[in-house]
Amino acid sequence: MKNNVVLFDGVCSFCNSSVMFLIKRDHSEFLSFASLQSSYGQKLLEEFNLPKDDFDSFIYITNGKVYSKSTATLKIARKLSFPYNLLYGLMLIPIPIRDKVYSIIARNRYRWFRKKTSCEIPPEHIRKRFLDDKSE
Repeated sequence: MKNNVVLFDGVCSFCNSSVMFLIKRDHSEFLSFASLQSSYGQKLLEEFNLPKDDFDSFIYITNGKVYSKSTATLKIARKLSFPYNLLYGLMLIPIPIRDKVYSIIARNRYRWFRKKTSCEIPPEHIRKRFLDDKSE
């Protein structure tokens, strides 16, 4: 299985924009991506006993551990270059507070940022960063 995988809602415009933000700032190509709706994403959700129909959170899988919501976001930010890695300092905020803010954004993401009718196919030069069943 791949390491440092970010699972995201493939039909969420905000989520897709966030993935593109990460790709542009992950110069070492440390992160790989899969939509939660993809067969690969569904397989990982099953493997880690996570709900297969709840797409309200980024999921970050690294070293056999699964992180979600604000913790996933901040663990990912920590891997980015300066100044984005400084966001990791927000881990000092208690999880219930961080996740409350995260949940407000997640609950309203389609209304605020639109919903796509299908998962977006990334441009050719970054497609290799997206995982599918053949990526293992």
